Amino acid sequence: MPCRESGTTLRFFIPIALALGGSFLFEGTPRLIERGIKIYENLFREQGVIFNYGTDSIGISGKLKSGTFHVDATVSSQFISGLLYAMPLIEGRSYIKLEGRTESRMYIEMTLRTLKQYGICLSDYTENSIAIRGKQKYMAVDSRVEGDYSNAAFFAALNLMGGNVTIEGLSDESIQGDRRYIEFFRKLKEGTPQIDISDQIDLGPILFAMAAYLNGAAITGTRRLAIKESDRVKDMLFELSKFGVESQVGENHVEIEKCRLHKPAEPLHGHNDHRIVMSLAVLLTAFGGSIEGSEAVNKSFPSFFEKLEETGIKVENYA
Repeated sequence: MPCRESGTTLRFFIPIALALGGSFLFEGTPRLIERGIKIYENLFREQGVIFNYGTDSIGISGKLKSGTFHVDATVSSQFISGLLYAMPLIEGRSYIKLEGRTESRMYIEMTLRTLKQYGICLSDYTENSIAIRGKQKYMAVDSRVEGDYSNAAFFAALNLMGGNVTIEGLSDESIQGDRRYIEFFRKLKEGTPQIDISDQIDLGPILFAMAAYLNGAAITGTRRLAIKESDRVKDMLFELSKFGVESQVGENHVEIEKCRLHKPAEPLHGHNDHRIVMSLAVLLTAFGGSIEGSEAVNKSFPSFFEKLEETGIKVENYA
């Protein structure tokens, strides 16, 4: 299965494949393989599943059995969602025990809501434990996919910079964690806030950019940014330094100081990370400049620059 650079694809489909049983090859970029699936290795090797790593692939073989899965919930909710999609397909009742502070809990809630929508019954669900019986069948249903708050944040950020952008298609009843960008942006506009993004980790790059543009901020819960498509703390702050941004970095927090920004004297670099590219592009609407590697937006938002042009921003050579 070609996963390219999608950690979500890799982490969702490995348990589903093993629920069916057999041998499978998952292909991806070296960066994706480097990010690893250590949580699955620790869980599934106990069931006899074999893992073989290449530079740009992971081979797995075996069959997933029901049982109790103790999952480190501090790494990524995607591993938990992947298990949840697979558990109804295997025989017997299975349990997920969440260990540590659960990061991005709302993504787990979204997964559970999706399972219910498609006919899957939960046996039991508490804050740190989920039980699902096996041998269930997914139902085919008609549904509408709601708009993505994480991508909407890039365009809403333009309004912090004097823009007048209206975003349509977002559900007022959404439980997406990244919906909190509305609250975070208000705080950034009003002063120099402290913001915890433990459950909204994908908002990190755009919050860094907007904190730099406005009044600065202390942003906590940043630890997991290091294991995304790039090291989003190190790489984003390096690019922001080209605008004159000063910052301090701790193990799980970033402080961005209020300072006078200027047009970068050299091209920015996207670090092969779609969210870094989009965040830098938003900031460049105020100063002008260029981004090398802007094609990284194709990972999640191929029409990003076209949409940016529709707001009245002049964009060149993004194809």
